[in-house]
Amino acid sequence: MNPEARKWYEASAAQGDLYAMIQLGRSEKDLCQISNDCPSDQKQPIEWLKQAQNIAKPKAENGDAESMYIMYELTVDKNWLKRAADAGHPIAQYWMGITEKQGEGFFLPWQRQESIEKWFKASAEGGYPKGMREYAIFLGEKNDMDGYRKWNEKSALTGYVSTIFEYGSDLAHEPDLYGYPLDAVKGYALIYMLKELDGGGGMQADVKDQLQKISSKITSEQIAEAKKVAESWKETHPPLSFFPEKLSH
Repeated sequence: MNPEARKWYEASAAQGDLYAMIQLGRSEKDLCQISNDCPSDQKQPIEWLKQAQNIAKPKAENGDAESMYIMYELTVDKNWLKRAADAGHPIAQYWMGITEKQGEGFFLPWQRQESIEKWFKASAEGGYPKGMREYAIFLGEKNDMDGYRKWNEKSALTGYVSTIFEYGSDLAHEPDLYGYPLDAVKGYALIYMLKELDGGGGMQADVKDQLQKISSKITSEQIAEAKKVAESWKETHPPLSFFPEKLSH
């Protein structure tokens, strides 16, 4: 962790942000440790973690869902994750669904699927974009195409990059998997917006490939119209985001 990052994390932690405390607590090496010139009053990582736990645990035991989730982050105790999910924390509900989907826990086959659906539905209804996407995928796998279209669109409307790409592809019928009415102009517009992302990874290659496929089916006038639709969308919807976790998993 460099001095500039530490300065802002400490400023946030000083105002009681538990996530900032955990980031400071998880910092194994500071640049100042390498150069052996850390300030004498600089807290050690374990001190930040203890401070976060001292604040979060009483709140968690008093029923605060966010604090329960914080306790899970601090202890990696799945009981805290379950308690947070039961208390309505949408990110905890999402992770309960993900872990069960990956095979954790002991269920009869039909019980596992019921539990996964319960958690993704709760996360989606709680407004978490990643939960909306997972619930949409789950419904699509059950051949509930109306449910898939509903929740995939809701997730896209939050600005979540993954579902915007999927929603645009679906509208342009590239491919036509979920029964959306064909709207290649809007589909092109949504994927065109993603060209502004510059964070690395494979997104730009996928965007370029998909735009080429869609542009082969529409006119130059429609492409110009799509670009106007993209600008209008950006002015009337939340900004694009991958919705990264505050803390890594």
